[in-house]
Amino acid sequence: MDVHSLLQRYERGQRDFSGIDLSGADLRGQTLIGVNFREANLRGVQLSRAFLTKADFTGACLNWADLQCAKLSDSKLADADLTKANLSGAFMVQAKLPRAKLAGANLSHTNLRRANLWGANLCGANLQKVNLRQANLSGSNFNWANLAEARLSEANVSGASFNGVNLSAAFVRDVDLSGMDLEGVNLTDTRLQGAKLSGANLTATNCQSAHFQGADLQGANFTQANLSGASLERANLTDAILKQATLQQVNWERAILSGVDWEGAQIQIPETPRLSFRRVEPTLSWAV
Repeated sequence: MDVHSLLQRYERGQRDFSGIDLSGADLRGQTLIGVNFREANLRGVQLSRAFLTKADFTGACLNWADLQCAKLSDSKLADADLTKANLSGAFMVQAKLPRAKLAGANLSHTNLRRANLWGANLCGANLQKVNLRQANLSGSNFNWANLAEARLSEANVSGASFNGVNLSAAFVRDVDLSGMDLEGVNLTDTRLQGAKLSGANLTATNCQSAHFQGADLQGANFTQANLSGASLERANLTDAILKQATLQQVNWERAILSGVDWEGAQIQIPETPRLSFRRVEPTLSWAV
């Protein structure tokens, strides 16, 4: 079916175009609200700035599709293949994308607030400045993705993987990352206020100037991590591991540091700090 026939049928009230082959079609700026493209072949389709609210793309092939600034709120994209698709600036509030394939996709500046990305594959995707607030990201694969300046506050990330992820300057407030493997993740200037990181593996992470105010860091492993300039104000680091960590110019005000392992750490604490030290080994060097 060609584009002209599709649009004519849509104007006459037809909404079911499941299984259609529109690969490479140009539908830029078109209004296709509530359209059914289940299992359709939309590889390389041009849908930038299209109105696709409540559209159904379940199981559709959207490889290399251009969906820049498209309106996709409440849309269904379960099991859809969006590998290398361009979704930059798309409006996808409450979109359903469980198990969607988004490897290498461009989702920069995309609004995915309260979206369902359960089990989605976002490996190597560009998610810079994406809005994922209150989104369901459980079981998703974010390995090697760029999440710089992303908003993930209150998102559900249980079971998600973040190997090699860039989370610099991201907003990760009040997110439960307990027990997660975050080894080598870039957390430079990341906002982690109130986050739960108890038992998390943060070995060799770059946490320079990170914001951990009020965070739960009990038992977290910061071995060889760089926390220079980080704020740990009111953070709970009970039994945390800070072996060989770089801890220059850290804000420790009212931090709980009971049972912390400081072996080999490069630590510098201002004189007369307001800390809650209990059972801490006396191996600190005080900077005046």
